[in-house]
Amino acid sequence: MIQPLAYIHPQATIADNVVIEPFATIYKDVVIGEGSWIGSNVTIMDGARIGKNCRIFPGAVISAPPQDLKYKGEATTLSIGDNTVIRECVTLNRGTALDKHTTQIGSNCLLMAYVHVAHDCVIGDHVIIANSVQLAGHIEIQDYAFIGGTSAVHQFVSVGAHSIISGGSLVRKDVPPYTKAGREPLSYVGINSVGLRRRGFTGDQINEIQDIYRTVFLKKYNITKALDIIEAERRPTEIRDEILDFIRNSNRGVMKGFGSV
Repeated sequence: MIQPLAYIHPQATIADNVVIEPFATIYKDVVIGEGSWIGSNVTIMDGARIGKNCRIFPGAVISAPPQDLKYKGEATTLSIGDNTVIRECVTLNRGTALDKHTTQIGSNCLLMAYVHVAHDCVIGDHVIIANSVQLAGHIEIQDYAFIGGTSAVHQFVSVGAHSIISGGSLVRKDVPPYTKAGREPLSYVGINSVGLRRRGFTGDQINEIQDIYRTVFLKKYNITKALDIIEAERRPTEIRDEILDFIRNSNRGVMKGFGSV
């Protein structure tokens, strides 16, 4: 249902049961899946690919050109998965030809008011990004991560699955999966045990995660030594290997351990 006073380009692809409120603007190269709701004064620009049952609140700007001086108008995209909620005044920029050609927001996510997601970011499923978080370009946020309000995340940072970052953080380094991050400079402050229990992780799995991070962050080893010890002394598991792979593949280096100088 398209309300009066909304502008929809005749070549946009809109499913039959999408609701578009007054004063929304939908550009030509846009696809919106069935069951989605587009609030008043939303602007959806070329390259947007929006899934089913999404809710986009007033004032949001979706798939705007990247704020990158190297961008020369190339055709790129921004995708949003199913059941994702985009709250008021969120700004999501599409990708660049120099990197992924797309910006990706997963399914079942919540991006609260005034969040900014820059070009070529990849955000997984079930991610929650609280009010006024600012993501620079080329960032990866893995599934079930939570980023607290007013945090700022440096370009090319990776945030691991099931991790939680406290509000007001300056995230300059990678945050490994399953961890809690806080303080300034950003540091390890434990594992996200509450979130893990809510998602069905067993006590044994949580203990495994905690033991691994004690070696990484609390025993004063350098990172290379800590990873060698973990690999030598712990049997291979999906969790162990995920943590090792994340840290070894970190391009910016991981956050500090508790009490590190």
